[in-house]
Amino acid sequence: QVQFVESGGGLVQAGGSLKLSCAASGTTFSITAMGWFRQAPGNTREFVARISSGGSTKYADFVKGRFTISRDNAKNTVYLEMNSLKPDDTAVYYCNSVSALLVARYDYWGQGTQVTVSS
Repeated sequence: QVQFVESGGGLVQAGGSLKLSCAASGTTFSITAMGWFRQAPGNTREFVARISSGGSTKYADFVKGRFTISRDNAKNTVYLEMNSLKPDDTAVYYCNSVSALLVARYDYWGQGTQVTVSS
């Protein structure tokens, strides 16, 4: 059974940085495209970033140049390094396997990790 455990969130001032981690299990991680989504209060969950099994990346326009996604196949872990954070980045961040259409492959979601950016 697939499982995602996100961590690394916290409270940071605008302009600050955080690095999120997501440990995955129950999937063939090394050949699976992974990614990050986020959900702010009152909003639907939205795509943030994707990294393919080969390391190719894709980002939502609103994070380009500020966020970097990476992966460590030996640790079955995907990361999201977030710089120049803005209050609008405040949300719960989730990871999942991500299709080429930038849609989560699994209906299962982990508990997420809260990111709060103060102005």
